[in-house]
Amino acid sequence: MLIKNVHIENAEETRDVKIEDGKFVKIAASIQPGDGEQVIDATDKLLLPPFVDPHVHLDATQTAGDPEWNQSGTLFDGIRIWSERKKKLTIDDVKTRAKKALKIQVANGIQFVRSHVDVTDPDLTALKALIEVRDEVADQVELQLVAFPQEGILSYPNGKELMIAAADMGADVIGGIPHFEFTRDYGVESLKFLMKVAESKGKLVDVHCDEIDDPASRNLEVLATLALESGMGDKVTASHTTAMGSYNDAYTYKLFRLLKMSHINFIANPLVNTNLGGRFDTYPKRRGMTRVKELSEDGINVAFGEDDIKDPWYPMGNGNMLDPVEMGIHVGHLMGYDDIMNSYQFITTNGAKAMHITGHYGIQVGKPANCIIMNNDNFYNALNERSEILYSIHNGKILVQTEPKQVKNYFED
Repeated sequence: MLIKNVHIENAEETRDVKIEDGKFVKIAASIQPGDGEQVIDATDKLLLPPFVDPHVHLDATQTAGDPEWNQSGTLFDGIRIWSERKKKLTIDDVKTRAKKALKIQVANGIQFVRSHVDVTDPDLTALKALIEVRDEVADQVELQLVAFPQEGILSYPNGKELMIAAADMGADVIGGIPHFEFTRDYGVESLKFLMKVAESKGKLVDVHCDEIDDPASRNLEVLATLALESGMGDKVTASHTTAMGSYNDAYTYKLFRLLKMSHINFIANPLVNTNLGGRFDTYPKRRGMTRVKELSEDGINVAFGEDDIKDPWYPMGNGNMLDPVEMGIHVGHLMGYDDIMNSYQFITTNGAKAMHITGHYGIQVGKPANCIIMNNDNFYNALNERSEILYSIHNGKILVQTEPKQVKNYFED
């Protein structure tokens, strides 16, 4: 396969990209096609690494309104409603809904997904189902699964035992939710526990951390210290961290020193953070998102996730990573031209770093031929115009092909 005349990651000049045996083998100007080689004319189109969704909940997807709608829009009502819905989980139920969501995501150029899976369930039904899904879609999507204790580790019966069982069953990542534990002490103990489990079993870590508007919720400093002292560093991710939007600047200044030393990753979920955040405020209302701009400017890795697709926490969602980018740059005041042009990194390379997959991710000779072609010449234009994913190519094979929309416009100026 030969991709002709494409702009690679916003580059002004165009290049040709040659793919053989599922890998990028040559990137240069004016490469001549071989006999019978498939040629894609991508003149003035944009070539990017595939989109990454490093934070989603495939076990809960497509359950919005079942058994009730989250009318208050709070995180806590979402957890309450989900705790009722998960009582009727079955393997087939979870697999059907998860595959429906993945199909939508793939159509929108996503090839790498990290899904949190609720393991506060004595039967671990959702995890069993998503392990099957992970295996079944492996040729099309790389799916990581996080053992996520939605109702807490210490605050849920046999929570520790369930986390260990989930790790042994095949979860790729160990999660937590310290701000939802009954007490601050429980939150700290849960972090120490999950880090030990991850270290002992060779797993990554991704914690729902301080997803609350409470400036006194400071589990992040604990997680970062554990990452630093254990040496796990960038194998650890802090998701949400919305309380940081309520921290005072003096404390935050001190905290950033630790965050940089720890090398942990951050994942913000602009759509859902903005929906759930500020719900207990009158006015002024908080934005409900962590300090994306400040973290990024300090060289700390931040990625965006979609988080929820039609579930008790978020009634919308269409598997399109352009949505969290647009929301994130608005809420985060990242609206300079260069900010917008480079905002694709929140859903590509930064997400890949958080998922720890950079060894086989990126448009470089020798790496697997995973990429997308967007119907525009740069990301500023692509985001503004919501350009189509013309091709999604995975391991050198076309996964998705989209015909550009045709519009008949009878407006007369």
